Amino acid sequence: MSYGTARGIAPSKPPAHARTPLNRQQIVGFWAAWFGWTLDGMDSVIYALVLGPALTELLPRSNIAATPANIGYVGSLMFGVFLVGWGLSFIWGPIADRFGRTRSLAATVLVYAVFTGAAAFAPNIWLLGLFRFLAGIGVGGEWAMAGTYVAEAWPEDRRKMGAGYLQTGYYFGFFVAAALNYTVGASFGWRAMFLCGLVPVVISIATLLGVKEPERWEQRHREEQAMPVKRHNPLAVIFNRQYIGRTITMSALLTIAIVGLWAGAVYEPTAIVFLSRKAGMAAPDAVKMASYGTGLLSIGTILGCVAAPWLAERVGRRPTLALYYFGMMVTIALAFGWAFYQPTGSALPAFMAVLFFLGLFGGNFAIFSLWLPELFGTEVRGTAFAFCTSVGRFIGAGVNFGLAGAVAVMGTLGTPVALTAVAFAIGLLVIPFARETRGEALPG
Repeated sequence: MSYGTARGIAPSKPPAHARTPLNRQQIVGFWAAWFGWTLDGMDSVIYALVLGPALTELLPRSNIAATPANIGYVGSLMFGVFLVGWGLSFIWGPIADRFGRTRSLAATVLVYAVFTGAAAFAPNIWLLGLFRFLAGIGVGGEWAMAGTYVAEAWPEDRRKMGAGYLQTGYYFGFFVAAALNYTVGASFGWRAMFLCGLVPVVISIATLLGVKEPERWEQRHREEQAMPVKRHNPLAVIFNRQYIGRTITMSALLTIAIVGLWAGAVYEPTAIVFLSRKAGMAAPDAVKMASYGTGLLSIGTILGCVAAPWLAERVGRRPTLALYYFGMMVTIALAFGWAFYQPTGSALPAFMAVLFFLGLFGGNFAIFSLWLPELFGTEVRGTAFAFCTSVGRFIGAGVNFGLAGAVAVMGTLGTPVALTAVAFAIGLLVIPFARETRGEALPG
């Protein structure tokens, strides 16, 4: 008993608004994860921005006519191939649980950087597709590795906002890609854009050299090494009685979010270029307008990411995700089902206006960054995060293949993309089955 307590004097407490200070390792580790996630976002958007010029050049070299219909069809197939690679990124989860968060984070960054840079040298669509597939394996793993690292490395009273801040990096990457498209892409072409994707190699090296493993993982790793029992397969553990419901529910909710991401964000530049050209803009001006639109979408999404943890702490994870899903359902339908088909003078301004709100509700991914780590123990957290964020990408790939066929049959981009809003209506029915973790500490 302390002297103050013995005399009946209450011990002093820190102010209610005080937060645990971050040490140097936590700060350096966060920025390594954030910059990796930023460049991940940049990589994901580069292809959407250079889709037209890249396929215009490569389709004839692949003995395919570079018609608008073929560009749209092959472009959707390419997105699907990229998503299949992204889906295979679940392999990073067991690697992270076995060998560490920072090593795995560095490896994912290295993979997507090298193969994005390689795409600059693709002589035809077949090799471009292969490089995008391999880059997707790295891109898909970075979120799980970065999200797991921040959840485990940051103190309990700061990790939830840390998840929101981390997620802004991905959409800041949209800004970087838009700026590169406006400058490098407009001046030097699509191959130079892919070469810019080699920059994350520096982040990979810095992560390996300057960031230590989270103490939570280190402690668990030491305990497992000292245990004489056989180590369990983490992929099997996330489907045991304790975790199977959480794994299935979160995989379903993330599938819905991913379908919305690829419908709303990836097809946005193509839609803006189409509407700009229809309004009479020259091709270079239409490309620049797509950059403006991507920047506007990014501003909205960054604001949505920052607001998500704040809302989730006050009203709960489930109500917050329901709000974001409802917003996505409405804005996707408005952007691609209504604004896209307005008269020529009104279509582009209407589409751009809705785009900001589409981005705002697209910040729903920040909710998963704080929610997923709360549902699984340290021994399988990386595996669970990687699996839940990857399984939906296979379905997302199927949706892209379906969209390619729908675009070809309908002869339009707007209606097929607008129909993906239905996925969020389904998501609203799934949310009640998810486990609410508001107020709970990160499991050990």
